[in-house]
Order: sequence, then structure tokens, then C-alpha cells
Amino acid sequence: MPTDASLTAAVDALRAGGVVAYPTEAVFGLGCDPHDEGAFRRLFALKQRPPTQGVLLIAATFAQVEPFIDLAATPAQALDLARASWPGPHTWIFPRATATPLWIAGGHAGIALRVTAHPTAAALCRAFGGALVSTSANRHGAPPALSVDDVRRAFGGELDAILNGMVGGLERPTPIRDAISGAIVRN
Repeated sequence: MPTDASLTAAVDALRAGGVVAYPTEAVFGLGCDPHDEGAFRRLFALKQRPPTQGVLLIAATFAQVEPFIDLAATPAQALDLARASWPGPHTWIFPRATATPLWIAGGHAGIALRVTAHPTAAALCRAFGGALVSTSANRHGAPPALSVDDVRRAFGGELDAILNGMVGGLERPTPIRDAISGAIVRN
């Protein structure tokens, strides 16, 4: 778990429009406030990633991701299935609520969400008080960072904070499934 001081520094950076790195279930992630378009654009510039690609959001609780879901367009059984898998290493794509910032979804109609069980990532979301953008910590096309040293090699001093910690036990990023159809988008 991160120290209170490092967690506070990461949250302060997020609230100031910064980009932070943190361990997740399989790789280090880069995150920012999903409602801050400037921070989001900076994250994509750091990754050198096309803005048409969407990102997922992570959270510590279902309540933190619920505002991003179009509940009227989501069958109860789809919500139940996702909620039964959370917290955990399962990412689900839902119809997105109209209040969801368009830049998060890229060219996609849905929104990818995960309630993480990773203790550091969840602690960051709890301390921030909401969901965070989450994408692998790497330049577009490069292997994802698996350690703080990998993050520093990839980004040097370009990030506003890095939370120390170990990635979880997954060998590759979390699977992504469509909550409505059940289709596997990424295995």
C-alpha cells in the first residue's frame, strides 16, 4: 500500500490536472480525472496515442462508476453480472450515460468500466473520491510498464506522481466484455 503522503500527493496531482502512474492487476496504469479534458489530452500526448481510442475507467466501488452508465439502456441482468464480478479483474463495456465526457469513449458508443480489487489502485480511487481514467503506462505500441522503474524509464519526469507498489497476479491486462451481449472484446 502507498504511504499516506504519496497517496495525498497523487490525489493533489489529479485534482490539479495531473497524470499519475499506479499499479493495477497486471500492469502499471496511467490515470487522470475523467472530467478534466486538459489532463486527458496530456495523458494521450504522453502515451502518443490516437485520441480516437477510448480508455476505461477504474473505481473502488460501483457507486463511483454508476454515473457513467446509461442505466435505462442496461438490462438488470447485465448490471448483476458485472457487479457479481466486482471488485475484481473484470472490465465491462456499458452503454454510456449522456453526461459521460465524449473524450473518454473516443470513437466508441459504450464506456469500459472496472471496479478494481487492486489495493493501491482502489486506495487511489477512494482517496480521489471517484473513478479515474486508466490506461497502460507505456508509449503507444511499447510494452506496458510492470514496475516503478519501467514507468520512470518510459516517462522520466513527465508524470506528476507515481504510486509505488506491485502489480497484481495477472499475466496480461484484464479481459474486457460487453455487458449487454456478453461478447469478449479483449481476452
